[in-house]
Amino acid sequence: MFQFLKSGYEKIKSALSKTRSALSQRIKALFGKPWSDETFDQLEQILFEADLGTACATSFVDHLRSQLRTHPTSDIREILQIFHDKTLAILNTPHKIEHKSPLPGEPLVVLIVGVNGSGKTTSIAKLAKRYQKEGKKVLLAAGDTFRAAAIEQLTTWAERLGVDIVKASPGSDPSAVAFDALTAAKSRGADVVFIDTAGRLQNKTDLMKELEKIKRTLAKVIPSAPHETLLVLDATTGQNAVDQAAIFNEATPLSGIVLAKLDGSAKGGIVLSIYQQLGIPVRWVGTGEQADDFEPFDPIAYADSLFPAD
Repeated sequence: MFQFLKSGYEKIKSALSKTRSALSQRIKALFGKPWSDETFDQLEQILFEADLGTACATSFVDHLRSQLRTHPTSDIREILQIFHDKTLAILNTPHKIEHKSPLPGEPLVVLIVGVNGSGKTTSIAKLAKRYQKEGKKVLLAAGDTFRAAAIEQLTTWAERLGVDIVKASPGSDPSAVAFDALTAAKSRGADVVFIDTAGRLQNKTDLMKELEKIKRTLAKVIPSAPHETLLVLDATTGQNAVDQAAIFNEATPLSGIVLAKLDGSAKGGIVLSIYQQLGIPVRWVGTGEQADDFEPFDPIAYADSLFPAD
């Protein structure tokens, strides 16, 4: 078990290697000489460019100013440690989500949302494999009926993983697919159901109406469903990811975020920006292209990668 946890920690650190190199080196160079007010202005810009966002970057700079007034001789290791500790303080703040659990004998129902191209379908497959490894019987629902390619891609993953899938022809009612999926899950004794949803609708109002309809339909079969609603975000999209999270959270309260393509980002600070602004925790991170490149989010590994003291 310890080896498994260590492996996850190392995968997250490896995925964030671009961020580790870019961010820490710039901060070390900045504070490798006597600092002034201009130094803090430059620091704020560095943090902003690392995708911490304006509010989060400002709070980090203000916190460091306060610490350096008390300890003006702090070296770069101590400065990075200050940021490291603040990162953990933010991520360990109680989040603003509700927890729901299935009743005994009922499957865990997970609604997956996110825009097209975020890595949603691949993330569903990675989640399915994780639960398979735990001995769970998984069922997938191809609820993104607006795109034939989405149905085909999820079907391919289901065949590759050897899990059940419920689907319909393109253009079908997504709520009907969700209803059939839960009915099938109950009759087949599935432990977990992952429901894909459309990644692009006409506008925010359409998005809300569609997700609300799906949720009402799910509740007809299992009153407590969905138990979780996970938003898949592309880590390389920057502050646009925060906007996406806010819109989807308004459409349907999110229980967590799956941050895909973390290994492709040279920034990585988006995790802090989302959590500080919305209070939604990152639950899973994609650390590569393979089905096994998927880990539970580890705040310590994240803080160690963003602000390494070594």
